[in-house]
Amino acid sequence: MKKKILITLAAILAVVFIGFIFAGNYFYGQGIKRGTEVELHREDSTINSVASEEDQALLEEANSWFDDQQPKRIEMNSYDDLSLVAQFIENEADDQKAVILAHGFRNTSDDMGKLAKFYYDRGFDILLPDARGHGESEGDYIGYGWHDRLDYVDWIHLLIEEYGTENIILHGNSMGAATVLMTSGEELPEEVKGIIADSSYSTIKDELAHQLQHLYGLPAFPLLEVTSVISKTRAGYMLGEGSATQQVKKNTLPLLIIHGEDDDLVPTDMAHEIYNEAGGEKELWLVPETGHTKAMDNITSEFQRRVGDFLDGVLVE
Repeated sequence: MKKKILITLAAILAVVFIGFIFAGNYFYGQGIKRGTEVELHREDSTINSVASEEDQALLEEANSWFDDQQPKRIEMNSYDDLSLVAQFIENEADDQKAVILAHGFRNTSDDMGKLAKFYYDRGFDILLPDARGHGESEGDYIGYGWHDRLDYVDWIHLLIEEYGTENIILHGNSMGAATVLMTSGEELPEEVKGIIADSSYSTIKDELAHQLQHLYGLPAFPLLEVTSVISKTRAGYMLGEGSATQQVKKNTLPLLIIHGEDDDLVPTDMAHEIYNEAGGEKELWLVPETGHTKAMDNITSEFQRRVGDFLDGVLVE
């Protein structure tokens, strides 16, 4: 009788184990594997309906300007031998300054184009990389900013060595914001002058836990632990490794952290966590009645003024 019970328990445990492996692979495919179409938890559609006619016109002008550009294609080999691709718009002003614009989850460099005109009008060259696992860059997984931080160190050195850039700003949205914040914890050359992070998550694991709860009503444990092991095997990192919060502790550069007060895709509390832990000079701008990465869309002129003031403060002639 006892033997029969043990066999039954072993069978149940085996089924549970196989189930967790199946679930972990499923969530890896949904959240980390390249190319999967994913429906993220979305915000109330009424949150971002506040843009004035003037701001809508500014945004339309910015998008139209970018659509008319013919960027140069730049390729670079990553530290782990992936071919990474970026768009590059060289400024006629030749002021030896550049911005690197980092896009979000399952987007491409084109999605940061609306920011390009603002920076171009201020004399910046514009570098828009496709993150590993996105767009025209190689890679069969999404790094969520963790492996990408090392790619950004390389993009920075490329600008300095090949274009003579003397002043560099990093500006990212969502996953791109996490990328530039994770980059802030690395040893960066003195040419990097400041970092702007719009709607960053605190850690990869916490953001995936948030999505897991809202999309499926499931707790993080033990599914994310299983998914993390699979991620380590297939993508080379554990979910707990990728932390903007830990990286900004080592930061010494001026930071502008932007977050919508009504962001439900990446909870606004994460902005407070990042700000509280960050080293260096720092500013937190919480934007009322604004959801995820929508500050520029909702209040374009104020966004440009705030970012412009930050740039003026860190790029002292």
